[in-house]
Amino acid sequence: MAYRPSQRTRKTVLGIGGIAILAGLNAPAALDFAGEKYHAYKIAQPGYKARYGSWSQVSIPERYRTNAIHAALLHTGKVLIVAGSGNEQRKFDKGDFDTVLWDPKAGTFQKIPTPDDFFCSGHAQLPDGRLLVAGGTARYELLDGEVDRAGGGMRVKNENPDKAVHLRKGTRFRSPAGVEYVTRFDVTVPEAQRSFDITYDARGVMQPWRTKVTAGEARVFVEAVDKGPRSVTEHQAQYAIVGLAGEDADNTYGLSEKITLEKQDFQGIRAAYEFDPVAERYLPVGPMDKARWYPTLVGLDDGRVLAVSGLNDVGAIDPGDNEIYDPRTRSWTPGPTRYFPTYPALFLTQGGKLFYSASNAGYGPADKGREAGIWDLRTNTFTKVPGLRDADETETSASLLLPPAQDQKVMVLGGGGVGESEKSTPRTAVVDLKKDNPVFEDGPDLPRGTRYLNSVIMPDDTVFTSGGSEDYRGRGASNILKAQFYDPKANAFRAAADPTVGRNYHSEALLLPDGRVATFGSDPLFDDRQNTKLGHFEQRMEIFTPPALHRNAAARPELAGGPQQLDAGRMVTFRTAHPERIAEARLMRPSAVTHTTDVEQRSIELGMTKSGDAVTFTVPDDPALVPPGWYMLFVTDAEGTPSEAKWLQVG
Repeated sequence: MAYRPSQRTRKTVLGIGGIAILAGLNAPAALDFAGEKYHAYKIAQPGYKARYGSWSQVSIPERYRTNAIHAALLHTGKVLIVAGSGNEQRKFDKGDFDTVLWDPKAGTFQKIPTPDDFFCSGHAQLPDGRLLVAGGTARYELLDGEVDRAGGGMRVKNENPDKAVHLRKGTRFRSPAGVEYVTRFDVTVPEAQRSFDITYDARGVMQPWRTKVTAGEARVFVEAVDKGPRSVTEHQAQYAIVGLAGEDADNTYGLSEKITLEKQDFQGIRAAYEFDPVAERYLPVGPMDKARWYPTLVGLDDGRVLAVSGLNDVGAIDPGDNEIYDPRTRSWTPGPTRYFPTYPALFLTQGGKLFYSASNAGYGPADKGREAGIWDLRTNTFTKVPGLRDADETETSASLLLPPAQDQKVMVLGGGGVGESEKSTPRTAVVDLKKDNPVFEDGPDLPRGTRYLNSVIMPDDTVFTSGGSEDYRGRGASNILKAQFYDPKANAFRAAADPTVGRNYHSEALLLPDGRVATFGSDPLFDDRQNTKLGHFEQRMEIFTPPALHRNAAARPELAGGPQQLDAGRMVTFRTAHPERIAEARLMRPSAVTHTTDVEQRSIELGMTKSGDAVTFTVPDDPALVPPGWYMLFVTDAEGTPSEAKWLQVG
């Protein structure tokens, strides 16, 4: 007869077994908890901080927390954090656009009235210290399956040479078959242009001249009034504008482009503003000729700014109709024509040429505009630069002009495949643009394939890199909680303290005037490893304090006095109690960063002479090396400990 335990015994056995099973299940969690406690203890030790640095979170009052899409350091020492609608359509629909001004020194925040949706705009530092902001969002995307009203471009023609025509949002266009489409934005159609056609007969006698009128034209996105496929059209037709009569109706009409039920991409705006750091407000300036969403703005050696790429007013990538902003006239003129994917990384280099590192943020075909090269704006020629490994994985890569800028070396770090590709690369590469035939050469690999890496030039000529994710938008919980320093002289990485907040798409990092690094944002697609829970925007901010500030904070170099403008001799003098401590001096341009793209930051080596308790610095006289604007002047000691920055305006 088989033994059957009593009810009491069975309960006891099950109880003991249950405890054993629970203990087994909880063991990893207990070990994780113990490991986390030990890690927290370890990274808090002075010796650890002196070797690897440390991270701390910024306390942000609830009302000032925002989706940091763009971040720019101003010459007041404050940081402009721009969200616009922040990749939240409900905010876009409400017209709820956000900008926050953060003062890292005082630890204060303030809201700035935001006149347009600067979500996915472009920005660049201007010579007077204002920040140019151009482009942004006119319309959120509709994905395949979400489009129930056909939409597309409508070219509006105006044959009246005496006046422009302004059509308000909601204007209707009617096809010959009676199908109607409505505009979603205001549009102004310029007046027609007159020209005179003059001819001569065989004897050279001028014949009666004829007047030729070329219609003015603008384009606007339209959407079908009625749902369904009846409004789809592949063919161009002429459309009457509902509400116009007589001469106006004869002179003004629409010509449809392709109108479909296909996916509709984000659409850009033409608006441009300067943010005034002193008045702390946006000031409208002349709008761009082309609407742009995801554009790059890059400063030129004469203080003007080139706007490149972006999605236009119907959601198509710009074909290369670039334009130039002049801060003296606050207006735009056509620039050299050249196609690039969106948010291309373009760096001002020797001779005023731009170097395209092949880094970009996404929109555009995989087989067009993806090769690195040197762009001569004066001749509009493009010389390809070969040698980049994993050349099909430059999207969402980081790149920068390595310090010091005099070396004219550009580095590319990480990146991934086009679009929502799972591919990512640990590749880094460096190109020396001083060579007659520059070629990329491999640098040290990152610890793993990394997209959305943030890279920041430090006052000691190292490059601090942090965050990123291995997969598209952190998919599969692939955020990389790692940081490291790259040393250009050694061509090697060394470890830094690990951040505690993951950063992927829509994240930024920049150098603060006190020598620390601030990190913002992150917009994961999902919040879980299984990719089942939609992601939430990361609104926490974290600051990295480098090792040198833990080792020598009390004895860091100091500069006192000195002007804020550079004199005609390109020299500037500051007092210092310990000139013997100063080993190097760098002039560092403040960042304006978004989508892993920061074409503003650069570090210039300065000449230096010491006399008594004063140090005089000499700034190179080359606007392609030192474009006009405000800079941070840092000095470092022999161990790389930085001073706090002094602000200096270079004309």
